[in-house]
Amino acid sequence: MPNRIAGSLASLESHLVGVVVPSLSNIVFPEVLHGINSRLKSSNYQSVISISDYDLEHEEVLVRGLLSWKPAAILIAGFDHTPATSRMLDQCGVRVVEMMDIDSVPIDTAVGMSHRRAGYATGQHLIERGYRRFGYVGHNWTADRRAKLRYDGCCEALSNAGISFVAHAIAEGPSSVANGRAQTARLCDASAVDVVVYSNDDMAVGGVFHCLSTGISIPDQLAIFGFNGLDIGRELPRPLSTVRSNRFLIGEKAIDAILGRPDRPITPNIIDTGFEVFVGATA
Repeated sequence: MPNRIAGSLASLESHLVGVVVPSLSNIVFPEVLHGINSRLKSSNYQSVISISDYDLEHEEVLVRGLLSWKPAAILIAGFDHTPATSRMLDQCGVRVVEMMDIDSVPIDTAVGMSHRRAGYATGQHLIERGYRRFGYVGHNWTADRRAKLRYDGCCEALSNAGISFVAHAIAEGPSSVANGRAQTARLCDASAVDVVVYSNDDMAVGGVFHCLSTGISIPDQLAIFGFNGLDIGRELPRPLSTVRSNRFLIGEKAIDAILGRPDRPITPNIIDTGFEVFVGATA
């Protein structure tokens, strides 16, 4: 077998692509990785995957370690980094793709969707369907900036219609079905709402389970709306109303961006993979 390290030293060329994502337990990111792998299969490049666990300090350590191998590119989730990580990515000279979000100015290239626009589309869609008493069930905004952007976009749509959220229930920890179920119970005990917007599908599925266990009719007594378009939502007895994001496409387009040109663009580049409002049957 050839000595790749010696070869890289001789040619000053690396065929490694560093990938940093916050989680593998959240199905969103394995789907992005699937898209990345589908494009890398026909290339000479190979991915090195690291998991930050939504910890920006740990992300900094991972990025520093990956850059020490002089990769051809770094693919990283989101725009939120420590100042040191941002400096390293800005000054390293390799291609950098910030994935999932396009609501800020990237270091090099951003591939994803506007979460603020997705939140606005959610609010607009539900208002058009006649809902007026909105509740929100979410998870930690500090760890998930994109969920906060969707909330802000939804608030803007509601404000334009002269209404606002009347109740909130936000878990301190990460999103999960269990947290969604518990926070839905808390919200329903505290206020009367006719629709609940969830930070993502995991939380929304928990809301569905709460309604099933307590006899709340969906959507007649309570409407439920998620985000992501996960398979589990489509397989519920009533398919989950949600916004579908193009996660596999995000991975593909991220690799296309770095394979298309080895050097950084003169001005930051944004690739919008879009989203789709899925009407479903829960709202």
